[in-house]
Amino acid sequence: MNIIAIDLGTTNIKVAVYSKRLKLLTTLSESVSYHRKNEFVEFDAEAYFICIRKMVEQVAALGKAANNEDITQIVLTGQAESLILLDSEKNPLRPAISWLDMRSRKECDELTSVFDTDQCYQITGQPEIIPTWPITKMLWLNRNENDIFKRAAHYLLLKDYIVYRLCGRMAGDYSIYSFSHYFNITQKCYWKEILDYCGVRVEQLPEVLPSCSIAGTLLPGLVNESLGLNSEVKINIGTLDHFAGMIGTGNIIEGIVSESAGTVLAIATLIHKPVFSAGRLPLNCGPFPDSYVLLPVCESGGFSLEWYKNNFLPDVSFADINNALSQKQTVFPPVFLPYLTGVNAPDFNENASGVFFGIKASHDKYDFALSIMQGVACLLRKNLDYMRDSGIEINKIISVGGGAKSPLWTQVKSDFSNCEIEIPENEEAACLGAAIIGAVSEGYFKTFEIAVDMNIKIAKRYTPSKRDDYEKTYHIFSLLYSALGDVYTVNAKER
Repeated sequence: MNIIAIDLGTTNIKVAVYSKRLKLLTTLSESVSYHRKNEFVEFDAEAYFICIRKMVEQVAALGKAANNEDITQIVLTGQAESLILLDSEKNPLRPAISWLDMRSRKECDELTSVFDTDQCYQITGQPEIIPTWPITKMLWLNRNENDIFKRAAHYLLLKDYIVYRLCGRMAGDYSIYSFSHYFNITQKCYWKEILDYCGVRVEQLPEVLPSCSIAGTLLPGLVNESLGLNSEVKINIGTLDHFAGMIGTGNIIEGIVSESAGTVLAIATLIHKPVFSAGRLPLNCGPFPDSYVLLPVCESGGFSLEWYKNNFLPDVSFADINNALSQKQTVFPPVFLPYLTGVNAPDFNENASGVFFGIKASHDKYDFALSIMQGVACLLRKNLDYMRDSGIEINKIISVGGGAKSPLWTQVKSDFSNCEIEIPENEEAACLGAAIIGAVSEGYFKTFEIAVDMNIKIAKRYTPSKRDDYEKTYHIFSLLYSALGDVYTVNAKER
């Protein structure tokens, strides 16, 4: 029997089919189209679902051709905060609002003035109210599109909507709703007070289930026996893409940190009781019963190097950058603060910006690339230090994403963090993690530990080396950010 994994991505939708023993049979990817205007980022929810339906049929057919097996489960993972409004007939009222949309800055200020940030942190696990959270978009809709707001019968997040379209049940999962800012992560219920303030009723929201729950079975209109899609196919609500990626790389026990170095730098570690740290690390419901995940996200982590390459080394590949740096002897490149899009929690500062410090005439264009790699490594270490200060044990790091393809950058991260870093063989961690969820749910593996041990292979390990120059760089990095606090504020006011 086969399992379909769907990753509801921001840039791409990925759909893969696996055998019951978790052999990848085939995978497809389709890009997502957005309508962007200023800070508005919207998309067509119906078109998004139609794309998924076609992809599911394609991979089901290819899976059937590969081993003549039917589908037993469709497991979902993906982004969290994108918001969809449905009318009383359960049709989309307006274009879906992407989590990338930043229209609700004014509403963030309003909510922050009404709700104490410490109270928000203790309830939602999120240290700050930012435009990403769906609650801020709800208040914006109330203030700016009141006619549509009054007609809204249901508010769903993207994964809820796809679950509904597949099985007819409106259901979300704990891990996704940790990113709504209207969900109590310890009591596992909606935060009625903030919803009331925004004019949204609890009855307009879906039921919220434990992550990795079965929401129902495939709707009759989607059944296609010839493709192995029958009426007994279960729809598993799965979990957040970061958490599926943790499962897909073997990060399922305490003491391991996942580091995803894509456009953003996402750092995640699993814990079994809520930790509301003095450092205000973002805390979310995890993928397993009674689990939580600390998940600081640095928006300009991997993006910083991409920005530099595109603007200053457009004709040089990332591989060539790595080769050039491997042959250079630069002891002290400039110190870089990788805050091109501000600073997320725990060091929240929306006014922060990128800085190169200590530039000398001897530095060339490749030294600046190394400076960025070291700056992101400093950012990784800083967040790991916050975790350690909160009593979190860190034994090793599992690194995935584009940054993990650079041996030089990965070694730099290992050295700065003083941690062993493992690179898994599988690059589609979220889809594999979703497939593991389905396989364990079906009983093909007795436990997640067994499934991980049998299917997760490590391609390479990096061992840290103690370097005094890196310690000096990190010290300057920390001092520099602290010293620029007032400068960032003045700069924001005068520009």
